[in-house]
Amino acid sequence: MFSNNITTPEGTRDRLFNESRALRKTEAAFIGVFQEYGYSEIITPEVEYYNMFVQTGNPLPEDSMVKITDKSGRILVMRPDNTTPIARVAATRLKGVGVQRLYYNQTVFRSSSAHHGAESEIPQCGVELIGAGGLEADAEMLELAVKSLGSVAGDSFHIEIGHAGLFRAVAEELDASERSIERIRRYIERKKFAALNDYLAKYEDQTAAVALGRLSHLFGGVEVLDEADKIVTAPKAKDALRYLHKLYEILSQKGLGEFIHFDLGMVNQIDYYTGVVFRGYVKGAAASVLSGGRYDNLLGCFGADAPATGFAINTSDVEQCLKADNKSDRNRLRIAITKGRLLDKSVDMMEKMGLDCEEVRNPGRKLIAGINNYDLDVVMSKAPDVITYVEHGVCDMGIVGKDTILEGDGSFYEVLNLGFGKCRFMLAVKEGFDFYGSYKSRTVASKYPNVAKRYFAEKGMDVSVIKIEGSVELAPILNLTDGIVDIVETGSTLKANGLVQVEKLHDVSARLIVNTASMKLYKEQILDFIQRCEDVINAGN
Repeated sequence: MFSNNITTPEGTRDRLFNESRALRKTEAAFIGVFQEYGYSEIITPEVEYYNMFVQTGNPLPEDSMVKITDKSGRILVMRPDNTTPIARVAATRLKGVGVQRLYYNQTVFRSSSAHHGAESEIPQCGVELIGAGGLEADAEMLELAVKSLGSVAGDSFHIEIGHAGLFRAVAEELDASERSIERIRRYIERKKFAALNDYLAKYEDQTAAVALGRLSHLFGGVEVLDEADKIVTAPKAKDALRYLHKLYEILSQKGLGEFIHFDLGMVNQIDYYTGVVFRGYVKGAAASVLSGGRYDNLLGCFGADAPATGFAINTSDVEQCLKADNKSDRNRLRIAITKGRLLDKSVDMMEKMGLDCEEVRNPGRKLIAGINNYDLDVVMSKAPDVITYVEHGVCDMGIVGKDTILEGDGSFYEVLNLGFGKCRFMLAVKEGFDFYGSYKSRTVASKYPNVAKRYFAEKGMDVSVIKIEGSVELAPILNLTDGIVDIVETGSTLKANGLVQVEKLHDVSARLIVNTASMKLYKEQILDFIQRCEDVINAGN
């Protein structure tokens, strides 16, 4: 009964001795750079009012905030973000001070999914430059970002820059609803190349659709700015590109150009950010370790309009990836592939790509097999593990069914619909049963409860979902549920058990996914693999 007294809560951990020293050393390096540039420390409470984050339009999902209540019943949150509380202080206690250069070294708290390996306590170092707008302020912030990562990572990092106004300007020229624009934004941000192209097909007669279709591909060196300039027509979009060019010129004159890349598909949280946005990547990390940008509208929420920009570094992520045993010097990519039919189909495709897959076809007891004529190792695993390996960066790419992607939750780029492993999610019931025929609440069984819950929630229906691991067809037969949500290929099993298909939820097929950091750190190799896949797919059409 006392077992919880000797363990730490999910997402937290103890740091002892060398680990503590390594973290403090990393923090000290960042703080040294901040102080060198004239920034002063600020410390805000670990607990803030929940409404402050909601009313200011903070982009963090509500379910990621750790909530508590005070003695009056008001909802509080453990500090989920450092920027918003600092903006509160700047707009109130520091109002009228002028330009404020502030830094912090404090923890944020966020709820993470169980058994996901993510931290709920996230140590961050960061800066906020408040009251300064324009090119010089943005250049100062990016210079500070480069110097900060360079203080611990040498030259094994880079900063990627985008502009929130670029997507906004191009999207304004598209004759589409706000809902459609948001869907396009999500596809671009997640680099869902195939899904984006399919969705934009309905707008193929509009010039803006061509530009939007290319944004997610435009990442790399300064040359992507010139490529983008050829395809955008909106004056504000061209202004954004010219601004990024000027920024690059300033940083290059400071000798920092080699650390600056661009990603014009960086279009997350465009209602929060108002100008330049950027992320930092360090070799060995599974995702970006630094993120920031310009947020000129935030202080206005506290009654004190002022331009502002800043960034946060996840100190623990940087410290972890700089460990000797975590440094990534490998020159071979890794791809995780779902065992079973998808593995066979994947190998067929890779052989058509010209890859020697003999070791993959005959691995013996090996779980990792090499491609002899291509710098690629193949990891064979169960479907949910493919996503885990890719998200955590131990594999750069993965081949997994859309069903697993829809059911799970992960951060990665879904870059390609491979076209094989086709099936569909279906709602099925006993023959003669009218699932939608009354006001009675319904119950369904599924191996994919998250897919089922989301689907019926979007329809506004009160449907209970029971998870079944085995043959879900038994649930309605035994009168446990009114129906099932399951993957169907031919429908023969349903028919044999007296069930009929009512409605399709989603089409399913194999997808190629890519780790977000790997896409940037190993761009040429991964784009080559994607292009080979596309050539095989197109040859089969």
